[in-house]
Amino acid sequence: MNIGSAHSVYAFSKENPPAARVAAPCRLTFETCDCFHGQVTSEEQRLESLDFSRVNPATGPVYIEGATPGDALAVHISAIRTADRGILMTAPGAGCLPDKVAGKVRLCPVVNGHFSFCGRSLPLNPMIGVIGTAPAGEPVSCGTPGPHGGNMDTTAITAGALLYLPVFVPGGLLGMGDLHAAMGDGEVGVTGLEVAGEVDVTVSLLKGMNLPCPLLKTAEEVAFLASAETTDEALQRSVEYMHALLQQETDLDADDALMLMSATGNARISQVVDPLKTARFCMSRRVLRAFGAPVGF
Repeated sequence: MNIGSAHSVYAFSKENPPAARVAAPCRLTFETCDCFHGQVTSEEQRLESLDFSRVNPATGPVYIEGATPGDALAVHISAIRTADRGILMTAPGAGCLPDKVAGKVRLCPVVNGHFSFCGRSLPLNPMIGVIGTAPAGEPVSCGTPGPHGGNMDTTAITAGALLYLPVFVPGGLLGMGDLHAAMGDGEVGVTGLEVAGEVDVTVSLLKGMNLPCPLLKTAEEVAFLASAETTDEALQRSVEYMHALLQQETDLDADDALMLMSATGNARISQVVDPLKTARFCMSRRVLRAFGAPVGF
């Protein structure tokens, strides 16, 4: 089933009417707008011309039949196809160096797995910036991450990855958007290479998983994606969640679990420029299996 970009929302909310209702497992294609919703058309464009109420649209939401609070949606990302042009931008007052830039737009052609920037050809790493479910309480802007997912801007949310999203309301209300054709960890300049595109996913429903935040599995690693007001707090939460998971899924006690994390795990920054910061703590799937984690790990 195709979910067209005409079905766009600017906040994850339990009040959003579903663009579609489906039974899991199901295969879906999400057509997405770029994070500026097509407003940037020229390198001479001024920031004042943009309507910032139309930034970071997510396509959806999709209601998953039978999904109830405490469940999780398992979203396997099978393919990401980007448009043939991306946008990079700086803005005074934004990003990690807010007082160092005057503000500039670069429109970058995307061809054969590379993008052109300042006369050089650089490799792509397509990923999903915004993906999540509806929170139980007040709506959350698509520009803000949280336990529901949202604007996590995590480079590992890419083709081949499996993302588990907590369900907080009936149907889950899955949405996604804000694709990047290229982005580095941190997104320090406030944009990645922003593109429109399409995402193919397979969505399954896991009953009673009770996740505290999104959990990501790649071919090599498992990671909790936590968001908070500071990077330190986000990282602390991701460490705590992984520590609890190790004790739940292996025979390690609290001390041995933390020793294993310190010896073999990796703390990584996802993004530092959104209203909440996102960090992840990663463990090797091979290490987890060596300590008795289930086959799925």
